[in-house]
Amino acid sequence: MSTTGAAAQPAPLRGGALAVASIALALGTFMQVLDSTIATVALPTIAGNLGVSTTQGTWIITSFAVANGVAVPLTGWLMGRYGVVRTFVTSVLLFTLASFLCGIAWSLPSLVVFRVLQGAVSGPMIPGSQALLISIFPRQKQATALGIWSVTTLVAPIAGPILGGHISDNYHWGWIFLINVPVGLVAAMLCWRHLASRETPTRRLPIDRIGLALLVVWVGALQIMLDTGKDADWFASPVIVAEAIIVVVACIAWVIWELTDAHPVVDLSLFRKRNFALGTVAFCLGYAVFFANLLLLPVWLQTNIGYTATWAGLVAAPAGLVAILLTPVATRFMARVDARWLSTFALAAFAISYFMRAGYTNDAGFGDFVLPIFVQGIAMSTFFIALVTIALDGVEPERLPSATGISNFARITAGGFAASIVTTLWDRREALHQTRLAETSSIFDPGMQQALEQLDRSGFTGLQGHGVLTHELMQQAYLLASLDLFWISGWLTVAMIGLVWLARRAVSGGGAHAGME
Repeated sequence: MSTTGAAAQPAPLRGGALAVASIALALGTFMQVLDSTIATVALPTIAGNLGVSTTQGTWIITSFAVANGVAVPLTGWLMGRYGVVRTFVTSVLLFTLASFLCGIAWSLPSLVVFRVLQGAVSGPMIPGSQALLISIFPRQKQATALGIWSVTTLVAPIAGPILGGHISDNYHWGWIFLINVPVGLVAAMLCWRHLASRETPTRRLPIDRIGLALLVVWVGALQIMLDTGKDADWFASPVIVAEAIIVVVACIAWVIWELTDAHPVVDLSLFRKRNFALGTVAFCLGYAVFFANLLLLPVWLQTNIGYTATWAGLVAAPAGLVAILLTPVATRFMARVDARWLSTFALAAFAISYFMRAGYTNDAGFGDFVLPIFVQGIAMSTFFIALVTIALDGVEPERLPSATGISNFARITAGGFAASIVTTLWDRREALHQTRLAETSSIFDPGMQQALEQLDRSGFTGLQGHGVLTHELMQQAYLLASLDLFWISGWLTVAMIGLVWLARRAVSGGGAHAGME
């Protein structure tokens, strides 16, 4: 189907139709963002039920993130070729089907495959919902539309950990995906009923098939290498070496192709712009550290501190609540405050949050875990807005869709890579600390003998007593490993502040960020 000339813009919706369509679009956004966070808290439960380690279970998170990131650059082409409404509704229906398949998965490989499918088909959901929300509101109320969209993306990170924890503790873990089925069907039906007549013009567009294929190859190979490298002893394994060669060759070929193709799937020439390059790099690194800690904390709380999935979710949820309250205030500041200052504020707040976590102890209480999360919420309220404002500063209006697509692709895939890296570092640091603790422990040590005697009086036999002490040693080693990573996260975030100040001054009315969260 092709059209010639500009089609007349449909009139905005009103009354009940506007309310119903807005809710349906918000539900589509909510599902996608929810599935980015809901599985993090449920990860130990899923891994246990599938008979795999928690480290292997992280493939559930990384496969979705990377597949979603790779799909994002295709969104513009799909919407131009098939129309925004048709693309969005199809994406929601396919996402619903993939969610059903995830819910009935019978093994880790099957779940990872279905999560890849879920991430791949969800690419158009967030940009599609935003574009359609703006189109159905009158021009003077489009800020309200963006407000609805932004609040939806912030509510989901609150609901995700709580809902994921509650389901994991009380029902089969598959329901964290199956709950999407009725929501997705209702959202797709309502969107098609109210928006089908507002379909955007379509046209035949060229697609960079070679660039897309190379992108899938090198990103996929890199993610597989990061996910499986630890278990395969990294470069001692010929398979890992082969994957690394594929990554390097495919990545170099992809860069060359994208820089020379007339219609690249990712317009790398945008990186010639100073603010776009610096802003995107800082955005990706900051989000990678944030996502790594978003995964690490609930896993550590459940596997070593003894928290249930529900309580781990309650620890993680307050960050989204604080962000909801403060984001409208931060948006108003964007019109007159240099985004570099707001970026500095966000990164400093993130760093403080990580440094606070580096002071955790084995006897820390719920309040000790929650307080740094509140500080993280303060950082989230300005982080997305400010970094995206810097990245998009100076980008021509006709290139904004491509620029936002690149930033989203880079951010999401960076988060997936970070999730794999942090679990590997966590296990390596734990092994190091366990070795050091074991070197300073001995059954001939008076303190150790006293502890064994106390355990014996409590009803533990000799071997049982040694088992209890070994468990305590492992818990202490994982605590020290976690503290190491919190410290590293804090200093990495501090270093990013310097990167931000290499960019030029950027001031925005605050609207550009909407498509980036």
